Amino acid sequence: MLHTLTVTPVSIRRSLQAGFTLIELMVVLLIIGVLAALIVPNVLDRADDARVTAAKTDVTNLMQALKLYRLDNQRYPTAEQGLQALLTKPTTPPVPTNWKNYLDQLPKDPWGNPYVYLNPGIKGEVDVMSYGADGQPGGEGKNADIGSWQP
Repeated sequence: MLHTLTVTPVSIRRSLQAGFTLIELMVVLLIIGVLAALIVPNVLDRADDARVTAAKTDVTNLMQALKLYRLDNQRYPTAEQGLQALLTKPTTPPVPTNWKNYLDQLPKDPWGNPYVYLNPGIKGEVDVMSYGADGQPGGEGKNADIGSWQP
């Protein structure tokens, strides 16, 4: 007994309706594009906010280590000794008499630049700062300086 395949107009119509049309796919891609255009800038701004927060945290930690250094040695490291004095005992005068290891390593700011140490400071007795995303003094937004004088 042979079976024959019958093709009816109804079965052809169903097979054509089973997939998506090009217009439907383009509408979906357009919607995804609009959503991406709205969301991506907000996500990028969050990354900049996170870097600023990380820099503020690092500056606070460096200032705490400098304060411990001062408590032990009656003075902050000189500008020449720099933040490296928190890792290794300075050999240039004034050589600290009661030096301890204050940090395991010196962090770099979230943009990969070293933190700046000023003694005497501009805003305080000593200042620790990051120059922000551009690595240059001054600036606004993500390029603004982040320093120990800020809350």
